[in-house]
Amino acid sequence: MKILRTIRNYHIFGKIQVHLKIVIHKYLLIKNKHIIFLFSILVFGLSASYAQIIDDKTSLKIPETNATKLSNKDLLLSKDSISTKSNISKVSLKDTIRIDSIPVKRPKESLKDIIDHSADDYIQIDVKKNITKLYNNAKIHYQDVDLEAGIIIIDYKKNLIIARGIKDSVGYTQIPYFKQGNEESTQDSIMVNYNTEKALIWGLDSEQDNGIIMGSGVSKKVNDSTIYVRNIVITTSKKKNPDYYIGIKKAKIIPNKKIISGGALLYIADVPTPIYVPFAYFPLTQSRTSGILMPTWGENKQQGYFLQNGGYYLAISDYFDLALTGDIYTNGSWGFRANSNYALRYKFNGNIGFNYDNTIYSLRGFDDYSKSSNYNIRWSHSQASQANPNARLSASVNLGSSKYYRLSLNEYNSNAHQKNQLSSSVSFSKRFVGTPFNLSLSATHSQNTNTESITMSLPSLQLSMDRIYPFAPKNSSSKNALHKLSLSYSMAGDYRINTTDEHFFKKQMFEQAKTGINHKASLSTNMKMFKYFTVNPSANYKETWYFDYIEKRYDASNNEIVNDSLNGFKALREYSTGLSLSTNIYGTFKFKKGRLKALRHTIRPSVSYSYRPDFSFYDEEIYNPITDENETYSPYQNGMYGVPGKGISNNLGFSLNNTFEAKVMPKDSTQTEAKKINLLNNLNFSTGYNMTADTLRWSPVRMNTGASLFKNKMRINVNASMDPYAINANGNRINSSNLSNGGSLFRLTDAGMTMSYSLSDQSFKKQNKDAKYSEDDTYTSDDTGIAEEDMRENRGNKKNNADNKTKKAKLFHSKIPWDLSLSYSLRYANGRGQNEISNNSLMFNGNVELTPKWSIGFNSSYDFKGRGLGYTGLNFQRDLDSWKMRFSWVPFGNRQTYYFFIGVKSSVLSDLKYDKRKLPDKRLF
Repeated sequence: MKILRTIRNYHIFGKIQVHLKIVIHKYLLIKNKHIIFLFSILVFGLSASYAQIIDDKTSLKIPETNATKLSNKDLLLSKDSISTKSNISKVSLKDTIRIDSIPVKRPKESLKDIIDHSADDYIQIDVKKNITKLYNNAKIHYQDVDLEAGIIIIDYKKNLIIARGIKDSVGYTQIPYFKQGNEESTQDSIMVNYNTEKALIWGLDSEQDNGIIMGSGVSKKVNDSTIYVRNIVITTSKKKNPDYYIGIKKAKIIPNKKIISGGALLYIADVPTPIYVPFAYFPLTQSRTSGILMPTWGENKQQGYFLQNGGYYLAISDYFDLALTGDIYTNGSWGFRANSNYALRYKFNGNIGFNYDNTIYSLRGFDDYSKSSNYNIRWSHSQASQANPNARLSASVNLGSSKYYRLSLNEYNSNAHQKNQLSSSVSFSKRFVGTPFNLSLSATHSQNTNTESITMSLPSLQLSMDRIYPFAPKNSSSKNALHKLSLSYSMAGDYRINTTDEHFFKKQMFEQAKTGINHKASLSTNMKMFKYFTVNPSANYKETWYFDYIEKRYDASNNEIVNDSLNGFKALREYSTGLSLSTNIYGTFKFKKGRLKALRHTIRPSVSYSYRPDFSFYDEEIYNPITDENETYSPYQNGMYGVPGKGISNNLGFSLNNTFEAKVMPKDSTQTEAKKINLLNNLNFSTGYNMTADTLRWSPVRMNTGASLFKNKMRINVNASMDPYAINANGNRINSSNLSNGGSLFRLTDAGMTMSYSLSDQSFKKQNKDAKYSEDDTYTSDDTGIAEEDMRENRGNKKNNADNKTKKAKLFHSKIPWDLSLSYSLRYANGRGQNEISNNSLMFNGNVELTPKWSIGFNSSYDFKGRGLGYTGLNFQRDLDSWKMRFSWVPFGNRQTYYFFIGVKSSVLSDLKYDKRKLPDKRLF
């Protein structure tokens, strides 16, 4: 009987022990796992001691009827008066405790991690209901979940976390903020099962991929990848009352992937619009994904209605993508475009594009029916500076049909349209470390869109050697002329093609290709003479290799001289020598009164001499029966590096360079150091004298000067050419001075002047070095987003703001930021006695911000000679917070056009837009 009572009491205490462990475990787990472990050991110790009490005759007697009412306090008191010796074997507690075949199951852990929590006012723990309540600024962190709210309740029995705000006199405050991973949301209240991660949400307010989702109904989160919502709105406006939104009754949200919904209606300023779709799909991706590119629509008089820039975008990898788009017109015209961007961080980045247009005018069978095909290839590549400091690859390619920019129906780059030159360059350069040699390999292209002539180098190889000093001592600072003797070398090889649009990329373009290699070497040194003069002697050597040449012969059948092209290696060698003498003269004028303290005039005169022998022995002679004379010709007249020099060259050169500077004390009396100011950046004169020429030995005197005024806001450059010789009635130079012909000492043959000036509203404010301009004082304009629609008419608009920057309007004492740039050009020509102004024009562009959200940009020019305005473009922009509006207009000229756009700024809903454009009449070209 005693044994049975002992077993029963032990079993009853085992139940008490298990229940006590569950309560303590659930409470203390949120604090420290080590405390749980120590408390468990204590409880098991009490169990063993209680078993010993029953077995000992002198121990405490506990009636059977009261065994089930044993409290924790009683157990602890009894332990203090009991011996720790025990004859009972150790009890093992694993998943179950078995006493007399009676199993007691150990409950499974409901928490997978520690719950960290805090609150400002109090944390209330209800052990009986197993509930913890946090009040005022409550916070919980559990695994990757963060929850903040006014009130948070943790129910350990149901594995629930309930969060809601606090109602007070202010209203409903401290609404729950929920974050799991990269997902963030605010809501009126939320209930989460931290075991299954399911949740019920009331009043959802979440941001997904720059899109804001707000809901007034109940949302149900099934798992990490699915949320079912009711009565939600989707917008990108961050205002409390959004500018617009899309109202949806029911939808399914897959975070960071997509939203799939039923019927969706567009609201603008809470006013429903007739824009409704029966179902909708919204991509929510933080990375690039493939998808359809929606086209823009419109119409013009020549091709009818059209769809442009529709196609498919391929996000092939993180390193490059591909966009395939096309255009289609109702008269049969079409276009195709392929554009790709690529990048490898810290290595390189670039983009490549191919455009093709097949344009049809009028209808087949009519007299004005015509058809044209044009293409354009663009490639830009840039290598990061840290990728390889000794090797670099770069590319800038723009080639194609000469009429592409004039005839393309989907090209609105007006700057490119005004240029008549296309150029390309792909180059690779390498520096050989430890040697003075550098290598450059390039392919170049130059195309005149007016004459349709094309010149290409495929490729051009250049090898150069840095200047070396073979006789310079290694450990001596003093150097004489021999020590300063330097040697430099360069080699250039070209395969050059001259062709036209008609033969471009065809077999014929290679028939007239030219090849050649040119070597150049030079020796130079310098020395002082008479202390103040510097003498620079030099010697130059040039060797040219040609692999083809011409040979002239008389064709008796046609009675003419013909040229035969022959293949063969030919080497041409030339050399020359030179000597220059230069010095510096300084003149300083000091002033004792006033802020002007000194004027300084620096004069750098230079005299040079060059000599080159006669290399006409490379020429050939042929007898011409037609003229009965021997004719001299050069077999290398078609060579890319020219022919050897004919006749002796014995020239003198003279130059005189001047600079003018001043030292002025600042207006601030606390500053004691004078400030240096450039009055005249340069005033240069140069001419030459050919001692071997029979007539016209003097070269024209050339002059150029430049200055910066008004704190470098105005720049002036003037150049002129003056000839000492007179001209005859036909406008040709004669060997007679202009002075002896009744003129001045020099005859002005050519002159030019350019001026540029820029000013803004900041120009009229007093400068304060310590002041920092606020964002309200800075000109801003919105020029984002519309890559294919952007007509780029406003060349002066260089300042852009981010789409999400909020601007605040000031109605009183408001500021109107503005800027204006002026450029004036004047050219005078009198080389043949024409005495005329060849160019006289004023170019101007600027921007005016009428309000913080309204801006106007303009650019134009006026030709004083032709008495008319040049290309003129106007640009109007309106920042509509989450929307933007833009109107670009070319009001007159042969490219009259306009473009209107209004749409959402965010890329998430970038297809929510309206645009309209008028195309220029391409038949004018």
